[in-house]
Amino acid sequence: MMQINDKLKVIVISDGTGETASAITRAAMTQFQDKEIFFTRYKNIRTREQIDAIFQEAAIHHDIVVYTIVSVELRAYIAELSKRDHVRSVDVMGPLLTTFSNFFEAEPNYQPGLLHAVNDQYFKRVAAIEFTLNHDDGRNINSLEEAEVVLVGISRTSKTPLSMYLSLEGIKTVNVPIVMGVPLPEKLFQVDQRKIFGLTIDPDALFQIRKNRLSRLGLSNDEGDYADISKVVEEIEWANRIFSENKRWPVFNVTGKALEETAAEIIKLLNMRKVNRFKQSKRFEETKKPEE
Repeated sequence: MMQINDKLKVIVISDGTGETASAITRAAMTQFQDKEIFFTRYKNIRTREQIDAIFQEAAIHHDIVVYTIVSVELRAYIAELSKRDHVRSVDVMGPLLTTFSNFFEAEPNYQPGLLHAVNDQYFKRVAAIEFTLNHDDGRNINSLEEAEVVLVGISRTSKTPLSMYLSLEGIKTVNVPIVMGVPLPEKLFQVDQRKIFGLTIDPDALFQIRKNRLSRLGLSNDEGDYADISKVVEEIEWANRIFSENKRWPVFNVTGKALEETAAEIIKLLNMRKVNRFKQSKRFEETKKPEE
């Protein structure tokens, strides 16, 4: 028969997700494998009233409280309740904050939830990179609506490297090649056209890029139309006609530009559109009259 001290309930209190406190507690419990432990996690705790309710339960059942709270006031309040209600508690964050504060001779930000925010950004970036790799050069076009940016341009206009750069910023990016004489995928015209950005380049620059590429491959300029200047001009004109027919697509000339420069322009435009959509929504809400 299991004795009462073979069971333990841990109440995790956090101003974030509580994952840190839970992980540390579970790591400690691996040293007591013959014991049984139960978890209750309270996330995004920011007020004394929330803590009061949690401690009422902990005091009744003699639970242990493990907490990761950055607020000095709330940590002091938890310590006070622990003494008053005879609840065993462990402050995971406080001693570390104090040690680092003494070392750096600086106060912490005392902003809750930062670790989770960093993790969210990390996982968003990983998802964007995976998505972008799976949609390079017009692949998996059926899921085009999931993209945040769609780059359209002829060969050697930096579509793939620019896609990867944007994905490192957490932006899901698709690139679709323009091939002279071949219609663009119908799916491209069925998604939000504000996602689509055209890429163009000056003929002389593209001719030189293609010529250098053939040279690196050990091929002659005479082999095919790839680096023929007249064909290069024809391809660019073909792409420009497509762009002129789709006036909602901003077009960026990548001639002589670093990836960072073009990416910054695209991101700036994306951010401006987000702000404008918000403002338009707010104006609509303010001017909309109630139904009679």
